[in-house]
Amino acid sequence: MQPVQFGSHPPARRVIVHLSDAHLLGGDRMLGGRFDSLANLRATLAAVERLGVTPDALVFTGDIADLGEPDAYRAVRAAVEPVAERLGAPIVWVAGNHDERPELRRDLLGLEPSHEPVTGVWDLGGLRLIALDTSVPGWHHGDIDAGQLRWLGQALRQPAPLGTLLALHHPPLPSHIPLFDILELRHQDALAEVIAGTDVRGILAGHLHYSTHGMFAGVPVSVAAATCYTMNLQRAPDEVNGMDAGQSFHLVHVYDDTITHAVVPVVDASTGDFFSAEWTERMAALTPQERLEEFSRKPGR
Repeated sequence: MQPVQFGSHPPARRVIVHLSDAHLLGGDRMLGGRFDSLANLRATLAAVERLGVTPDALVFTGDIADLGEPDAYRAVRAAVEPVAERLGAPIVWVAGNHDERPELRRDLLGLEPSHEPVTGVWDLGGLRLIALDTSVPGWHHGDIDAGQLRWLGQALRQPAPLGTLLALHHPPLPSHIPLFDILELRHQDALAEVIAGTDVRGILAGHLHYSTHGMFAGVPVSVAAATCYTMNLQRAPDEVNGMDAGQSFHLVHVYDDTITHAVVPVVDASTGDFFSAEWTERMAALTPQERLEEFSRKPGR
């Protein structure tokens, strides 16, 4: 059913599913000998389909494959493309530090292999999404070369009707975990200069394997956790390691005046059944005051 406006905010103009860090290996091998990254990706995609929404895009912010193997990219395509087709949503693939540009281009995107940055621009019904490539061939830290920054500046010269989102792998944020600061995005000041004064409304990123948020050059940054494994932040920062738990993705709602990023856990858990489509339909049939009386007033007050 169509979203019902019960409060002051109208339904979102656009909805995006933001996923990150699948880290697939070829041959259906276990990641690190212990994490079943393909099974975890499939579980995540099943959760996406249970959302009951039609997203305007599925955005994967990098580290799609762990070693850049052709078989891994083909396995990702086999898992993701049928889901995207059923949802009627385009897929935006972003390169990460574990990806290899030639193989990603050939075996995931169906393009001629090359070492050129993997970038792109999507018009999602007036919302512009720009994918940047922060990978550095042969290294795990991030950077954006001068040519790509010039290209970004040219793309941002004309504002989009609903503004612009940037999608990249290395987030321009500090990390709670020291090791990620070694592998951070370098020359962040250059990126800040390019996006200053433009219509960029948000930055989607990955890399950290845990969900976090912050501000960069006045723009909100939202980092999605990994689908393969996440970082156990219950441990001291110097002792944080990966765990096969806490996988999640983000459900991004784009409104005229704000953007929200909901963390959706991928977990098999029992759920209460008080609310339903029928409950929503019954509330929609009431007046605003009747809805307040029915749902807001405390018993006996």
